[in-house]
Amino acid sequence: MHLQMTAEQTNWIDMFPGLKGLPEDLRAELVAGSEVVSVPAGTQIFAPGQSADNLLLLLEGTVRVQQRSETGREVFLYRVHAGESCVLTTACMLAFEEYSADGIAETDVRAVAIPRATFDDLAARSAIFREFIFKAYSRRITDLFTLIDDIVFRRMDVRLAARLLELEEKGVVRATHQFLGNELGTAREVVSRTLSEFQRRGWIEQSRGEIRLRAREGLERLARSAGEK
Repeated sequence: MHLQMTAEQTNWIDMFPGLKGLPEDLRAELVAGSEVVSVPAGTQIFAPGQSADNLLLLLEGTVRVQQRSETGREVFLYRVHAGESCVLTTACMLAFEEYSADGIAETDVRAVAIPRATFDDLAARSAIFREFIFKAYSRRITDLFTLIDDIVFRRMDVRLAARLLELEEKGVVRATHQFLGNELGTAREVVSRTLSEFQRRGWIEQSRGEIRLRAREGLERLARSAGEK
């Protein structure tokens, strides 16, 4: 994907606490060797088989990382939010591997693109930069193990209740059953059956592409139940 470069010249480093300790000379090199980029919502930022040429540090927006199975089903892996970097990109750059998943801009995104040359140079020269990279990497790997644990061991109704609470804005989740199935790594039909049960209990009300939370406390109680057992 071609990233559109902006003319903005701001020192963005302070958005990332792990980089604040860089000495002034390396801060200047990092800013000079990087670019602030903008991409519109819906843009495919990377795809399987592509090389990782830039590490993106998000300033605004969210990027959804997902994998597609051989049968064509999409499985949500994680989101990258403002103030974060993409662990898959980091892994690919460190190992000189190609991407194995898709990265989609869920919203309009502004990010700092750190080219491979700058990334490799600072990783070799700066312990602070290396620590920043590997701490972010470690946190996301932990998140992915949690995702695996959720898929294997947690009941679908518990996972769906938790995801509705995460996605709701002002009491409304704007999502299709297929989207929720992708988020949870399950079939749309499973989501539909579970939502129907939630509606029967009076917790939600469904309309086309929209789910209204009517009794949030019921969903919260169910979402907490896994940790109470």
